[in-house]
Amino acid sequence: MTEKRSRKPAPGSGAAGYLWTCPSALVGLVGAGIQASRTPALHEREGAEQGLRYIYKLIDLELFGLDTNALPDILDAAQHFGFAGLNITHPCKQAIIPFLDELSHDAAALGAVNTVVLKDGRRVGHNTDWWGFAESFRRELSDVGRDRVVQFGAGGAGAAVAHALLTLGAGEVTIVDTDRTRAKNLVASLRDGFGQSRASMSGSIAEAVAAADGVVNTTPLGMAKYPGTAVPVDLLRPGLWVADIVYFPLETELLRQARAQGCRTMSGGGMAVFQAVGSFRLFTGREPDAARMLRHFSEM
Repeated sequence: MTEKRSRKPAPGSGAAGYLWTCPSALVGLVGAGIQASRTPALHEREGAEQGLRYIYKLIDLELFGLDTNALPDILDAAQHFGFAGLNITHPCKQAIIPFLDELSHDAAALGAVNTVVLKDGRRVGHNTDWWGFAESFRRELSDVGRDRVVQFGAGGAGAAVAHALLTLGAGEVTIVDTDRTRAKNLVASLRDGFGQSRASMSGSIAEAVAAADGVVNTTPLGMAKYPGTAVPVDLLRPGLWVADIVYFPLETELLRQARAQGCRTMSGGGMAVFQAVGSFRLFTGREPDAARMLRHFSEM
């Protein structure tokens, strides 16, 4: 973050014109299909509330016809132009790791990065997703049963959410993913961190959901760009809680169907806000006002 606090005449404005300069931060979000993201407004509003000139840019791979092979060039450019850091989203949370200099403990444990701090010529990867999900869960579903949870998705966000669920005391998390190798790797990582009995792969999805207290969607399915649901809605039943990490739209098809079945639900809004709280703290070195950011998100 750049610190500038002087008061000086604005160019061409004469003696009466002044331009206030203030501490500034330039950050961005790297991902595909992110034009509808609310993250820029969330960060910029909190920056303004704290007296920062906070600029948040979208770096949409899809818009520029790029893929994850462009990540090294994007990181180089961000450093060259003085970015304080980058948020990272689908499909880059794991692909970006080889191009970083260092990982935080959480990012290394999860094998996924959603925040990169660029400082002193170094690229340090962090993960605030897991804390974002955990904080939202504590506030919205703290009293639900969690002996058995079925999670759909084993990507970067899935790794963070599974870590959060087990940290919150879930007895066993069963991973479902169309990529069996990816699911197997996540289960192995979770067992290493939490114990052999705490994570598994599903044999029968129907049987796993029938025995579960709750299910979580960590796939992109449900986003405006990826309509549909990864969770078979005919398996939903009253007494099951259902969480989704998608937040645009807030009411995904999965959550709509779950509410119709009488399930308790949690949208991805809380996770979106709290991961942003963590990223803002890392980018600026300042403590964000989480309650204010929640209010701003609800206004959007």
